[in-house]
Amino acid sequence: MSEDYSAKDIEVLEGLEPVRKRPAMYIGGTDKTGYHHLLWEILDNSVDEAINGHAKRIEVVLDADRRGATVSDDGRGIPVDMHPKFKKPALELILTTLHSGGKFEGKSYQVSGGLHGVGASVVNALSEKLVATIKRGGAEWKQTYKRGIAVAPIEKIADGLRAHGTTLHFRPDTKIFGDKAEFDLDVVKQRLEAKSYLHRGLRIAFRDEQTKEKLEYEHPGGIVEFLGKIVGDSGQPAIPPAPFTLERNEPLRLEVALTWTEAPSESIRSYANGIPTQNGGTHDAGLKQAVTKAVRSYMTTHDLTPKGVTITAEDIREGLVALISVYVAEPQFQGQTKDRLNNPEIASLVEGAVRVALEQWLHDNKKTAESVLGRIVLAARAREASRAAMSEVKRKGAVSHRLNLPGKLADCSSTDPNDSELFLVEGDSAGGNAKQGRDRKTQAILPLRGKVLNAERANIAAIAGNKELQDIVSALGCGVGKDFDISKLRYGRIFLLMDADSDGYHISTLLLTFFYRVLPALIRNGHIFIAMPPLFRIDAGKETYFALDDAEKDKLLEALPKNLKPDVSRFKGLGEMDAVDLKVTTLDPKRRRALRVTIEGELETDRILNELMGKDPAPRFRFIMDRAQAVEAHDLDL
Repeated sequence: MSEDYSAKDIEVLEGLEPVRKRPAMYIGGTDKTGYHHLLWEILDNSVDEAINGHAKRIEVVLDADRRGATVSDDGRGIPVDMHPKFKKPALELILTTLHSGGKFEGKSYQVSGGLHGVGASVVNALSEKLVATIKRGGAEWKQTYKRGIAVAPIEKIADGLRAHGTTLHFRPDTKIFGDKAEFDLDVVKQRLEAKSYLHRGLRIAFRDEQTKEKLEYEHPGGIVEFLGKIVGDSGQPAIPPAPFTLERNEPLRLEVALTWTEAPSESIRSYANGIPTQNGGTHDAGLKQAVTKAVRSYMTTHDLTPKGVTITAEDIREGLVALISVYVAEPQFQGQTKDRLNNPEIASLVEGAVRVALEQWLHDNKKTAESVLGRIVLAARAREASRAAMSEVKRKGAVSHRLNLPGKLADCSSTDPNDSELFLVEGDSAGGNAKQGRDRKTQAILPLRGKVLNAERANIAAIAGNKELQDIVSALGCGVGKDFDISKLRYGRIFLLMDADSDGYHISTLLLTFFYRVLPALIRNGHIFIAMPPLFRIDAGKETYFALDDAEKDKLLEALPKNLKPDVSRFKGLGEMDAVDLKVTTLDPKRRRALRVTIEGELETDRILNELMGKDPAPRFRFIMDRAQAVEAHDLDL
């Protein structure tokens, strides 16, 4: 290292030299993200015109090689007159000087995505060529730049025009980004569509010169429509029939839309002045606090918190899908890439507005509130009773192919979940008959040994170590808890096939408890069925009839001719049924009878399941005593 360090070693980077020397300081890097950031900077300038009521249409065009782009708007047009102090046209000053622009004093723009005055000049500095065309004051002006330097004075190229606006065409510099970098068609289209959702009334046109594809984005439904698209694309249906929405202009311009789905985690997209804040910030934090506090207050007011369950903020926001868009006069972004909003006052403003409105929305929509709270209580119970406990099952069981499947599973040959069915069968004997009677192409059989574990009552260690439950999770392939992925479900229909007696009903109830507490999305999405094998076989002449119960048996006998002497036999269980009878009555999709399991009233379902299957025997005692005279008692070992 040289010790001769003096004034001559001090280097001063002038103009736009700092940008070309250290581009990552201004656009985050010179990778694909940085490349696209140049387009976002120019696009956001046009959007700022729209936000402030000066533009209604923006057009974005990608060059044929997708290495360059053009952004046009019908706004006021960048000023081209001479700046009184710097003796340069305002256009040239904005495009060649850092920290120049009309957004500092708040006179020309009430709100905007960029207040640092570096966006357009940074794009110019990092472009091998930029051409600015301005329509303003009845004339059209043009100026060309190379790597941030004007190659000629600004010139008027047309006069007598009525149109106004700004058009910037630029090609990022290959010396900075390499000769293989180009714009990603899908990334650009997604960003443009998002902008059109965020700004109702704004039309964004897009054209790709390579494919000649033309698109128009305009969404008058705003972020509510955007939320519907996000939920639809996720494949997870919304639980409330309609989302919560809020729009305020004072003391903060704010838009919020949110709902809950079956997704195992929350998803919040936040925007500040139309800029996507990918790392959230104070507006994001305020929204989370508002949702948590509003739901807690509603549950407390109506005494809806289940006994013995602790509801955490994580439980409340599990499955939450939300959009929040705020407009701030003086946004404090984290860095030039603007991926986080840091204004401290925004958190309390957002929380105050959303909390009050959301709590009132819950009060005004009782059925919707019940669905949401049922989802939250279920998340809490699943977390406390089994989610953490199933870590071992997750490790061993979440399979998407035919590896490490349970040894006693008789799998089907089809790998299409839409065609495949899984029958959970009571006992090896019944399982053997089911294997003989099934369609091997589409129907899989998994015999269960005895009564499975009661997931409502079992402790963490018992659930994690239960062999039968591990086998079910392994066979299904979709995982559990935060690893749950319904797209990996190997069977579109799952049947609980048990004997038509009290023991069979009990086993079905235990399995339903497991699915409701650990894999509720399978019930909500209509994948769980209860098979209905007959209890009686009636042979009358050459005809054979099957009856589910005594009532159906009596009805069938009454309908038979009086001169026939039917032979009535009662099945002792699935193991005693002939494989052919089992196929005809219970397995064959064309002739079988089955009930699809649904949830009607989340909170009531949770309460009943907790009382009838939980540890406290008192609710069960009351249930039995209230119905003692109307039913035949069976020892169900509840």
